[in-house]
Amino acid sequence: MRLGILGTGKIVQDFLPMVKSIPAIELVGLLSTPRSVAQARELQATYRIGTVYTDYAALLADTTIDTVYVALPNSLHYDYAKRALQAGKNVICEKPFTLVASQLTELIELAGRQDLVLIEAITNQYLENYQAIKRDLTKLGDLKIIECNYSQYSSRYDQFKAGTILPAFNPKLGGGALMDLNIYNIHFVVGLLGAPTHVQYLANVERNIDTSGILVLTYPNVKVVCIGAKDSTSPVRSTIQGTTGSIIVNGPTNTVESITEISHDGTTTDLALNQAEHRMYAEFVAFERLIANHDMVTVKRQLDHSQAVMEVVDQALASAGLQLG
Repeated sequence: MRLGILGTGKIVQDFLPMVKSIPAIELVGLLSTPRSVAQARELQATYRIGTVYTDYAALLADTTIDTVYVALPNSLHYDYAKRALQAGKNVICEKPFTLVASQLTELIELAGRQDLVLIEAITNQYLENYQAIKRDLTKLGDLKIIECNYSQYSSRYDQFKAGTILPAFNPKLGGGALMDLNIYNIHFVVGLLGAPTHVQYLANVERNIDTSGILVLTYPNVKVVCIGAKDSTSPVRSTIQGTTGSIIVNGPTNTVESITEISHDGTTTDLALNQAEHRMYAEFVAFERLIANHDMVTVKRQLDHSQAVMEVVDQALASAGLQLG
């Protein structure tokens, strides 16, 4: 994979040290805003990135780049991913894929016409501990209840209350607790159970943005509660309950750091199977492999999953009377 990276923000700064441990990924280009060029030059030197661009068209014109990683603010995902696909580049896009499901549908159709890989960077789907949960669900008997809680007080919330609206709390930029934290919970649950039959989002709304909320997902025989909060905090963990046992996820649903399986007879099994310390390693190893092999079967399966997640997001926002973008 010969990669062009879009952005110089926190996620990119977290990504770059990790990706150097995947030799098959070559860092060819980095897109920066003019005001962040100095920072981009530092990243270029530190991580041996080929070229720094401030013009997206110029990056897309670089024929040595075969894949673009969209690591920009949420509201830019759709447009920048679309332009990359139109330029004949494979696209890896950070979560949330888009702001509304119809935008993702359009991108999927465009990628299909171009025979290009389009995939969402969503860590939990590729982690070994998550795969173990999927494998061991049958041990729980009939599933009954899932509760996911990813609550993390944001320092930006203090600024928000003081009147400074940063991207994390800006509805026009796709901010809010649902899109930042609860989105991981949605991916976690939809990856296990598929699309729900009913969605309701009970949000704490300030200045037209959800600072926290409880998402209720209904399945024929399972009830799910997903909590995401940026205005308060709580022990971060998730539980899956069935008629013959339960699984506890220790830590947030984006890292699935370890799991504890508990049977009704009291037997407890602790599992920590993630092979890499960095949460993004497994997904980018998978992305490199599927792009190298042009594995469109896997791509379609992951896109179906992402589409189901975005449809949950649409229903959640509508139920709370929220509009992003």
